[in-house]
Amino acid sequence: MDWGMENRMSQLIQSDGHCMFLPIDHGYFQGPTRKLEQPSKTIEPLLPYADALFITRGVLRACVDPQNARPVILRVSGGASIIGKDLANEGLAASMEEAIRLNVSAVGMSIFVGTEYEKESLLNLAKLVDEGEKYGIPVMAVTAVGKELGKRDARYLALCSRIAAELGARVVKTYWCENFEKVTTGCPVPVVMAGGPKTETEREVFDFVYDGMQKGAVGINLGRNIWQHEHPVAMAKALRAIIHKGATSKEADEIFKEDSAAPARSRSRRK
Repeated sequence: MDWGMENRMSQLIQSDGHCMFLPIDHGYFQGPTRKLEQPSKTIEPLLPYADALFITRGVLRACVDPQNARPVILRVSGGASIIGKDLANEGLAASMEEAIRLNVSAVGMSIFVGTEYEKESLLNLAKLVDEGEKYGIPVMAVTAVGKELGKRDARYLALCSRIAAELGARVVKTYWCENFEKVTTGCPVPVVMAGGPKTETEREVFDFVYDGMQKGAVGINLGRNIWQHEHPVAMAKALRAIIHKGATSKEADEIFKEDSAAPARSRSRRK
């Protein structure tokens, strides 16, 4: 691995071999997503707990202080919206030159295996990898499933993840599922877990993250289950304990409860 590529990968995956990415790129197809209406307000308190931000160039420039930032994974795919005909009909929406200009640590794009646009998304990934390897910038492939949530099983996600790795992705972002070890053992590059829709309870998040880490994931790329929560910092602290301190889901739940209760205790003492 060339020095530049290795250096950028080390910015993303920490010395313990794990990582906690914070995706705030949802607006590129959803518009002003709840709790991301003003991205800078959402990002600022969470920065200390993120190893990297997954973000679009527009929000990066407008909402992230370049003097107080984290490593950046630049979202470079787009072209479809939630109200359009098909979310899978994406293309490359930012160039590698733009990524270099923004001094990012990696670029990321979605692939849509099994859809009408499978070929286009996979060839776009191959093209992006060619450019990334030329300049020493790693590519993260996101195994997107659009509205086809029923495809989130081990057989399908293992297929997507392996194809992404075969095409040269240095990191793969995919969903947690039952029998998750089938996904990680079949993928020769690091796998990070996506969060998907917001869950009903905090413990559900801690349980699947802990299980995924035990079964071979190197970390997470969770957004809505953190920044849409009533206590986003407490969620971030608890998840970081699982990722970087080896906490169990029960221990993470205790960390969350203690931290989320702290403001209430403080108000009670002031009274």
